[in-house]
Amino acid sequence: MSEEITIRDKNAIKVRRALLSVSDKSGLVELAEKLHEHGVEILSTGGTAKTLKDAGIPVKDVSAHTGFPEIMDGRVKTLHPMIHGGLLARRDDESHKNAMAENGIESIDLLVVNLYPFSETVQSGAEFSICVENIDVGGPAMIRAAAKNHEFVAVATDPQDYVLVIEELEKHDGALTSSLRKRLAANAFSMTATYDCNISGWFAQQMEEFLPRRVSFSGDLKQALRYGENPHQQAALYLDGMTRPGVATASQIQGKELSYNNLNDTDAAFELVAEFDEPTVAIIKHANPCGVASAADTLTAYKQALACDPVSAFGGIIALNKMLTAETATEIIKLFCEVIIAPSIEAEAMGILAEKKNVRVLTTGALPDLFQKRRMVKSIAGGLLVQDSDTGRLDNKTLRVVTDREPTAQEFEDLLFAFRVAKHVKSNAIVYAKDRATVGVGAGQMSRVDSTRIAAQKARDVDIDLKGSVVASDAFFPFPDGLITAAEAGATAVIQPGGSIRDEQVIEAANERGLAMVFTDIRHFRH
Repeated sequence: MSEEITIRDKNAIKVRRALLSVSDKSGLVELAEKLHEHGVEILSTGGTAKTLKDAGIPVKDVSAHTGFPEIMDGRVKTLHPMIHGGLLARRDDESHKNAMAENGIESIDLLVVNLYPFSETVQSGAEFSICVENIDVGGPAMIRAAAKNHEFVAVATDPQDYVLVIEELEKHDGALTSSLRKRLAANAFSMTATYDCNISGWFAQQMEEFLPRRVSFSGDLKQALRYGENPHQQAALYLDGMTRPGVATASQIQGKELSYNNLNDTDAAFELVAEFDEPTVAIIKHANPCGVASAADTLTAYKQALACDPVSAFGGIIALNKMLTAETATEIIKLFCEVIIAPSIEAEAMGILAEKKNVRVLTTGALPDLFQKRRMVKSIAGGLLVQDSDTGRLDNKTLRVVTDREPTAQEFEDLLFAFRVAKHVKSNAIVYAKDRATVGVGAGQMSRVDSTRIAAQKARDVDIDLKGSVVASDAFFPFPDGLITAAEAGATAVIQPGGSIRDEQVIEAANERGLAMVFTDIRHFRH
């Protein structure tokens, strides 16, 4: 039976027996060696036992401890009263102690378990049956048992925990304190919750149930952030297990630590440029684009994007959908920016960017698949709003011209470009474009006509002539006033979803001014 240590912590528990059974062998031998030094009897199974024996560490097989062999290809090995009784028995309960004595159950004071690599198996593209076989049963059962009984048992579920365990074994003469046991129990419950969440999410995908009856969300802590949107808010970055290329999974090549706002804005920027196949650059400020352009090369695209709103671009986020070249990097470093993100960066370009050592430089290796649906989650008081991501995208076949005049080929190309950009602008969104570059952006206004006016004014502020431009609206014009404002600013073609009860009035206003107008029948609200 375990004995209490009263020297440093009256609730510290001397570790006499430990059960080690892990998939991830990182740090395993070092931990087992330290346990052996403190006279701990080690129980183990399968590959873990072999690893320890090969390292010369004495191990007792679980089957020898339980008196029952592993059966069913190892599916049943630790699901046994000798194991769960040793983990769950309260050491201060006489009936529990009597039950242990009557049944020959010996206490287990430390459990070290991590689980079958289910998520890794799914990500490898394995077939359904292989993924199911990698759902751990005995591991979570033991972990939950030990965590529930943390008053008397310690449970380590992550190699990162081993350092804490070793430190306490040394400090407390082979014992573990109550504070550590409680901390490890909290880690253990969050780990099994995440594990089950990943399984349930995968099963829902297999059943093509995007919004199942019950839904769980989980993540692994990647980075504790200095603060959230504001200094008085706590924040952290968690990874959800998806391998989607983007800011969360990117490699940071240089620069300061990313902040909450950096991460949010960079995500918006990179998702935007992924909309386009040709070289495209987006400059983002507060999650809204202040300039976007597509061109034959990234240097031209960057210059055109910057020209849209160079004042707002100061301190912004720059995203590219193609390799960042030395030529483009030379131009970019002339502007103060917070983050640069691209699929890849030329070696020479890295040397140029190094001149601005505080600029955060990220590479993703690839672009995200915008047709891959993701759950978008927003917290509201008392609940969660859940929707799938906006994967709507247009092509020439899905559009219908509703005015007397049809767009020219150039107008049509610019309309498609502008509407794709509008999808990534906060509502109410208005985007003027010319030659596949934004020339005015109005975002987040309560009135659509105000967004139209603001976008036109920003163009005038930098001496951009909107004559011959096109205009995109993320939702329908509820009245003709917004369209009239765009026409007066110089726009000659309009793209919008349509669907207003006043569509006929808006169409009439367009015809009176010789505008071409296209309805998309798809809306892109972004709140």
